[in-house]
Amino acid sequence: MSGEGFAQVIGYDFARPEILKEALTHPSVLGSVQARGRHRPRDGSVRSYERLEFLGDRVLGLVIADLLWRRFESEGEGHLTRRLTHLVRRESLVRVAELIGLGAHLILARAEKESGTAGNPAVLADVCEALIAAIYLDGGFEAATAFVRRFWEPLIDEMDGPPKDPKTALQEWAQARGLALPTYELVRSSGPHHALRFTVAASVAEVHRSTATASSKRLAEARAAETLLEQLADER
Repeated sequence: MSGEGFAQVIGYDFARPEILKEALTHPSVLGSVQARGRHRPRDGSVRSYERLEFLGDRVLGLVIADLLWRRFESEGEGHLTRRLTHLVRRESLVRVAELIGLGAHLILARAEKESGTAGNPAVLADVCEALIAAIYLDGGFEAATAFVRRFWEPLIDEMDGPPKDPKTALQEWAQARGLALPTYELVRSSGPHHALRFTVAASVAEVHRSTATASSKRLAEARAAETLLEQLADER
């Protein structure tokens, strides 16, 4: 599945390989197991990366926030938030996933393998977050921090300054085309009270729409705007 080579690439060797296996398992595998008449074990050993993805998103955000807070001592909350949003977005996660060759290690059902799911950016981003959670659960916060630092500090070094706020950039895109200002709608909130997750939809001209989920409505709005900008760029 991963072997010593993968451990060397990511800079971490798992003491409990089953956690890594869960982080690399696509939900399609669970469906194929059920289709063959095999029930999920009571110990939960057959799981996909989805639960780990939830945790990894939080771990990544905390580590990046800490790195930014320490490095950019003179910057205010607004600039730090824009940097954070840029660094935890899907594009950044995909860059890291591709750098470590994550797609080659995904555990997929046959149909998903044949359809090229291993190269799907959304899947790579989710699995990258799951990998971070797996490292955190297996080796603790220091191990997760070391992984994030190893692959995200080069991305921080690339930044000339705080990126433009995605919401501002989306507003400017709409105004340049004579369209109404973007709107943001809270689609749902989920999770326990102390760890709520907010899903927000960003829309332009009631035609273009994208959703994103984050630990705060503000960050979810920024991510939704960022995702919508990426979609609009792809349509050009």
